[in-house]
Amino acid sequence: MSIQSKHFLNTAESLVVDSLEGLCTLNPQLSLDSQNKVVYLSSRDQSKVALICGGGSGHEPAHAGFVGEGILSAAVCGSVFASPNSSQVRRGIDLVENDKGVVIIVKNYTGDVLNFGLAKEQYAALHPTKADRAKFVIVGDDVAVGKTQGKIVGRRGLAGTVLVYKIAGALAQQGASLDEVYDISQWVASRIGTIGVGLEHCHVPGTASSESHLSPSEIEIGMGIHNEPGNRRVSPVPPLSELIPQLLDHLLSTSDPERSFLPFKGKGNGDKVVLLVNNLGGTSELELGAIVKESVKGLKDAGVEVARVLSGTFMTSLNMPGFSLTLLLLPHSSDVNAPDSAKILSLLDAPANAPGWKWSSGQIPSSVTTTTSSATAPAAGGIQSEGEKLVASEPTAFINAVKTACKALIDEEPEITRMDNIAGDGDCGLTLKAGAIAVLKEIEEGRIAGGDVVGSVISVSRVAEEQMGGTSGALYSIFFSALAQGLQANRSPNTNTVDATLWALSVTSALQKLYTYTRARPPSRTLVDPLDALVSKLSSAGAVDFTAAVSAAADAALNTRDLEAKAGRSAYVEGDRLRTERVPDPGAWGVKTILQALLK
Repeated sequence: MSIQSKHFLNTAESLVVDSLEGLCTLNPQLSLDSQNKVVYLSSRDQSKVALICGGGSGHEPAHAGFVGEGILSAAVCGSVFASPNSSQVRRGIDLVENDKGVVIIVKNYTGDVLNFGLAKEQYAALHPTKADRAKFVIVGDDVAVGKTQGKIVGRRGLAGTVLVYKIAGALAQQGASLDEVYDISQWVASRIGTIGVGLEHCHVPGTASSESHLSPSEIEIGMGIHNEPGNRRVSPVPPLSELIPQLLDHLLSTSDPERSFLPFKGKGNGDKVVLLVNNLGGTSELELGAIVKESVKGLKDAGVEVARVLSGTFMTSLNMPGFSLTLLLLPHSSDVNAPDSAKILSLLDAPANAPGWKWSSGQIPSSVTTTTSSATAPAAGGIQSEGEKLVASEPTAFINAVKTACKALIDEEPEITRMDNIAGDGDCGLTLKAGAIAVLKEIEEGRIAGGDVVGSVISVSRVAEEQMGGTSGALYSIFFSALAQGLQANRSPNTNTVDATLWALSVTSALQKLYTYTRARPPSRTLVDPLDALVSKLSSAGAVDFTAAVSAAADAALNTRDLEAKAGRSAYVEGDRLRTERVPDPGAWGVKTILQALLK
């Protein structure tokens, strides 16, 4: 996959300050020292311990997004992926210092540790009477870095750092002493593990565009938040049900000599955790929800009780398409000199007035309660229509025609998708394919049969409604429901056979009913163009000629490539592009595909 290398900015050089000014505009309780890139609480309680953090930018909302009552007092920001210098950090300490003291929390990266550490020592040298009122906490929670590899530098700091901010900040807000805040910071830092995974690396604004690091079928496990490579690649990309257990194994292991960082006691021994699911920047909320579901399931399967779940964007790697999982192992009852588990959770649940902190339930996640429709699926033989069943004039040919149409739609999906990527939102081909697959299943299970044409048409309508969805599903469902009505209303009292004339009358009435729910009229560059051409030809004087009618519909579908979009998905596409590309309307092409296959 390609790396997203385009960005919204004025200049790459001004981006960090522009972003911090936007943050302070959003949150009036904040002030900004723009020269030093320090965001701090404008007015804070001097009787409470201050917390300061920071590091390179590009990890938003970390770090500045967590400045607020109940979390951090200040954040010092460097350029993208670069530590702030010590003078910036000293300015941050000066802005929040007080008689109660300050705790400095940094991720374990060499630049952050050196510059924040230097600033702390310089502060102590300049203020010898306050030297013991500045405490330093380093967080390294990355379990992808083995003990041998990190023997000297230690583990990298990742999203677990945010849990240290929150718990320590909540305790400080309650008026705890400097030592109490420092001690709980150190304890939490010692009990967190994080593992990241990405579909691709990220792009730093202002740098040259780069080639993809991973093939389209690869993911990388153990990636850092500065484009550092992971410890292994996996191909093909596994489903979440397979990926999540692999990630959790890194976090829960007590047998791997390189990665057994947390003192889990094992299945059945009362391990309890806080789970943090973190978006690394480019993962959709839709995907994140599925990740949460699989992560909680995976932990329960491993015998680990999940006391809290937090999910959202906490610490990013710019726009990296990936996520990380963090576990905070809560104290066991047998742990010596450990804080109370209930206390840890209460601090985590405490309100925080900071834009980067995400909503959480403050409760143990419960088993998901799902509901389904009380209606049962129709029995084999199709939906029962009232009165005498209408029978296809050639039942076997009827079924074969429907199968042929479905298979044609499935085969044509790539081309319809290509058209819709230009002329719409890209889903038309897949929507029609899903409907076709579902109709084939209805045939296989006996709910569509030549012996009950009306029931079969109603089944197709139901499939369009339930399996296709969206605008196309609604239009097809209305049309086929109306077609079933037309077959019953126009039937001859002297026969129960559906002949060409009855089909023609019913298709005509079905289109008229469809017109009551859509404003699209030909020429409109929508699926009504081939439908209207079909009906017009069938309604003309003389014998019913389906061959000519289908030919007219196919011509109408092809001609949509030169029409101005007046309705449907293409109405939102810039007109010059449609004229340049000259692709037919994908919905109209789908109708053409169906009709030509039925005619065969």
